[in-house]
Parts: sequence; structure tokens; C-alpha cells
Amino acid sequence: MEKLGSGDPQRIGAYRLLGRLGAGGMGQVYLARSERGRTVAIKLVRPDLAEVQQFRDRFRQEVQAGRRVGGAWTAPVLDADIDAPVPWVATGYVAGPSLQRTVSGVPGTPVTASGAYGPLPARTVRILGAGLASALQDIHRAGLIHRDLKPSNVLITIDGPRVIDFGIARALDTATDGGLTRTGALIGSPGFMAPEQVRGEPVTAACDVFCLGSVLAYASTGRLPFGGADSGVHALMFRIAQDAPDLTGVPADLVELIQDCLAKDPAARPSTDSILERLGGPETGEPWLPGALIAQLGRHAVELLDSEDPEEGPAPSPAGPVAPAPPATTPAPQPPPGQAPQLPPGQVQAPRPTPGQTPQPTPGPAQAPHVPPNRPVHTLPTMVGPPALPPQAPVPPRYGNPQPPAQGYGYPQPPAQGYGHPQAPVPPAYGHPQPPAQGFGPTPAYGATPPYGPPHHLAPPPAPEPERRRSAGSTVLLVAVALLVAVGVGWSVYAFMKDGDGHTTSSPDPTPTPTSSRSVSPSPSAPDPGPSTDGKNAEGAVPSGYLGTWSGTIDSASGQSTRQLVIQQGEVGDTVLSLTAEGPLDTGGSYHCVFQAPLQGEPSSGSPVSIGPSTVTVGEPMTSCTPGKATVLTLLPDGTLRREITDTGESLTYTRTG
Repeated sequence: MEKLGSGDPQRIGAYRLLGRLGAGGMGQVYLARSERGRTVAIKLVRPDLAEVQQFRDRFRQEVQAGRRVGGAWTAPVLDADIDAPVPWVATGYVAGPSLQRTVSGVPGTPVTASGAYGPLPARTVRILGAGLASALQDIHRAGLIHRDLKPSNVLITIDGPRVIDFGIARALDTATDGGLTRTGALIGSPGFMAPEQVRGEPVTAACDVFCLGSVLAYASTGRLPFGGADSGVHALMFRIAQDAPDLTGVPADLVELIQDCLAKDPAARPSTDSILERLGGPETGEPWLPGALIAQLGRHAVELLDSEDPEEGPAPSPAGPVAPAPPATTPAPQPPPGQAPQLPPGQVQAPRPTPGQTPQPTPGPAQAPHVPPNRPVHTLPTMVGPPALPPQAPVPPRYGNPQPPAQGYGYPQPPAQGYGHPQAPVPPAYGHPQPPAQGFGPTPAYGATPPYGPPHHLAPPPAPEPERRRSAGSTVLLVAVALLVAVGVGWSVYAFMKDGDGHTTSSPDPTPTPTSSRSVSPSPSAPDPGPSTDGKNAEGAVPSGYLGTWSGTIDSASGQSTRQLVIQQGEVGDTVLSLTAEGPLDTGGSYHCVFQAPLQGEPSSGSPVSIGPSTVTVGEPMTSCTPGKATVLTLLPDGTLRREITDTGESLTYTRTG
């Protein structure tokens, strides 16, 4: 679970986003909450796929079929908008780690906070197999073929496994016929393909049975039955199509079943009914997971309950003013009718600044729209209410509305300009038109603190107060004072926010979280101001001299690879580093990997910055991207940045580009 980034929307359709669950070749997956309080997982399609009509047609068919997939072993499809400029689908949220993360642990060591345990016991693997076979039955009865059953698509819960992304891989695969070239990245890891997939032959339900055998072998041993991709993806795919599987370490009572599932001939593989008969069916008595995993899942649920109870404003009201309009003397230009002055409580959309314009604070929570002049305004404001401070621009339309021009997800669009300023407001929401939402501040998302701090409780707006007093003897005096105060405060904030560093000097919140004037998202049209000091910013522990975008290159026999490093503000434990690595593969083709890493320790004045081990958030293909070790960042006298691996001493020097 990651905090929302600067390029992420805050609403998709009727759902309020809480955080990022992951990313893949298809797009980004978010944790979200409906207006009625249900927690869901939303997958947002990549904009380039959204432009392929064949993908949209197939995706629509798969979503319609996915609605028919019931049963206790899958995540149900709850909502979708295929006609939105950027399509999305919402499924039931399963509160548990993936099988891939669970098995990635080291045996004999404590279960990590992310759920890493190690290879599973034989009894657990048998129950896992029965649950997955039951899930495949439900999927096949709905006329679907999963095509992408792999550990990362299997979630582990206290009462059994859950299969996600059913049917989606099929839509993605057919979309590649229209000219896309990232078929491997779209379908998933080659280590869990069936031979007929490798050979490009038509697939049947037996394809999912082969993948089930690979998943059970991996769950038992922590290894792929046909080896990894260290020797190249093509070599791995050749072994899948031609070689016998390596089942060393698989429990004896499971070897024969897994061998049958991994038969090269689809007709020789057992049916899901036969698999259930041989496994004995899912058990419902004793817990199916080891005690250490159950304890971690319990803590997981407690965190979800703690973080899913954000402060919310009053219930949404019909369109129309919900609070007094800003004083006429406020230097902010009035938005078009039906926009800012008519925002109901809970509206999260906010404008982007125009090029060259100094971004301004956005209003606070619905019950307290005023923002004190010294409150830092971050990249993704979630406060709502009528505009209180100048200047305020119109709210851009949500995606899914028939309003020209439709904006592209994740990229700067005119007139809503690109990212890069610390106060750049939230991108527009996706999906069909929705009724007004509840008001809420920057609340914690599940599993992590949100990027922009806990809820702020602010005072009511002072400007409209004098207008309520109608005493004949004091009205003129009070109005004059109010006008002078409004002009003075507005001008002071405007001048203050134009300082070259792009940050205010207010003290950090009780649990500050990353804020940065350099967004992780692309911002070619919004250059960042350079840091003015190497000291700490008020919003976090990272010295400001490190913040921004850095680039480096690595030359190898395959060619030149690029590295783009983005460092953002945050406290110890927050995600402050994002690394994008791209380059050619030794076996042909190219790779695209995105890593994120937390701040490991609070740096002292003038000392290097310690960064924790990184995790992979995007991998194309995933087999080419592996998590990194802890590193140390050091600013060099010539203005460059050195990133050194703590264990090995290997380093790469980066040059500032933003």
C-alpha cells in the first residue's frame, strides 16, 4: 500500500481514493471507498490503452462477463465505466497480501509487516489448491479464461485464497492485435504461462490448470517449476514448452497432482472437478494458514479499521452555495458559475495553476474552509469549501463527463497545467458524473500515512463574520476593517507563496508526510525551482538540497540505460525516493522498471541521507525488475548526487534535471 502520488486522481467515479495498491502493464490499482462506505479496489487503465478501440470493446465484454462470476473465491466486479475517456473497473477489496509477497519471505524469520512468510506448509498448499480450483470453476462457468493466474493475482485471507483480475488478461491480450507491442508485460510473468500461450496457440480452460500447477509448485518451494528468467525470458519460455518441471522440495502427496497439471498437452491435464476430488475440497474447520500469518492478517485488519475512519464533513447537499461567497474584495477572480462558489461539501477537485502563476492555497475541510496563511499547501490538496484565499481558478471537469476537452490521465493538460509546483492541486476525477461527495481532509489511507499529513482542524472563515452584524452604529466600521484585513491577508499570502523555494515555513504536522516541489509524475512543462538551502524543510526530514529530479546513465554491452531519480519530502519511514530505470535487455527488447524506497533515518546537518531497500511498483517485464538494497545519498561539491549501495559500495552519480 502506497500513498497517493502527485499524478494520481482523488476520485474515480463515485469512489474516493485512499491509496495505491500496485501497478502493472494495464495501469494503476487503487484502494478506494464508496460514498456508502464500502472498500473497493479500482483498476485504472493506462491512457494509451484507452485510445485503442478494440481494447475498449473487448474490455467491455470481459467486464460484463466478470459481473457474472460469483462464488467465495473471487473478488466480485462491483462497478465499471468503459465509456470514460480512461476506463476503470471496481472490484471488491480483499484485505490480504498476495501469494507472491507471502511466499517471498525467508523461512524461520518473523512475518514482515507486508505479509512475507516463506514457502507454505503442505496442508496450506492443499487448501490453497482447492480454493483456486473452485475459483477457476466459477470463472470458467462464466465463460471466461483467466490466462494470468499467478501468485501476484492470488490474495491470501484468513478464510481462504481469492483470485483477482479474472478475465482482464484476455482483454489485454486481444488489444495487442491492434498494434501494441508489450504483450508480455500486459499478460504477466512468463514463468506462469502455459506452453500453448508461449507458442501463441489458442488457449482453453486447460491453460488455467497449467498455471495452477505452477502456482502450487511456487507456493510449496518458493521457486518457479521451470526456473527463473536469469538466463533470459526466451530461455525460460523454451523450458516451459519443452522441459520437465523441477519439483524438488514439493511435498510428496502433491507431486503427482502438480505434474499432471503441468502436462504439455492441454488434453492430458486434469479438470478442476478432478483436482478438487484429489485434494479433498476446501476445508472449513481449523485455520488453513500458519499462526504467524494469521496474526499478521489480524494486524492488517486493525490498520484498515484505524485508517478507514477519516474525518468527514456534513452530508452532501444539492448544487448551490453551501457557504457565504468570498468577500468582494478578495483578489481571487471569481470562477465560472456552478464551479468554486457552488462546491458542495466533499468536492475534492481543485484547479491547477497556469504557467508562471504562483500556486495558491486551497480551502480547508468542508466544515472549516479557511486556511491560515502559514499552512503549507501541498501537491494534492484534499480540502474543500468556498475559496478563501487568492487566487482561485475554475475547477476542471471530471473524467467521464461529456465536457470538452477531455483531459488525459497523468499528463499536464491545458488549461489545467502540469505538475511540479508544491501547491499543484489534484487532477480531475475519472468516471461518470456523480452526486456531490462527503467532505474530508487529507486523511490516512489504508496501510500508510497519506502523503500530505493527517486531518487539519481549522478555524471557521473570519471574513464573512462581520457581515452578520447589522448594528446601525458599527456596520460601516466593521465592513471597512474586514475589507482591509482581507486585502492585507490575501496580499501577504500571495507574496509569501511566491518565495523561490516553493514552500511555506510553517511547522510540520504531528505526523508529517512527503511533500515535494518536484513531483514523481512527469512535469515537462513545469520546471521546479532549485533549492535554496541544504537544511531541512519544515514539512519533512529530507534536506531541501536533495529534493528534485536527478538523471544518470549506465553503459553496458547491451547499450545505454537511463536512470531517473526523484526525491520528495517526507519523514522517516515515508516513501521519499522513486527511481525509473529503462534500457535494453541482453535478450532483446527493453525493460521499464519503477522502484520506490523509504527514508531510513533522519539525517543530521550536512550528513548523507539513508534510504531503505526499494520495492518494485512497475515492471515491464516484471522478471527484469528486482527490489534493491539500502542506499546512501550524498550531495557532492560539484552539485551532483551520488547514490551508493550500502552493502557493496557500488555507486552511480546523478545530475540534477529538475
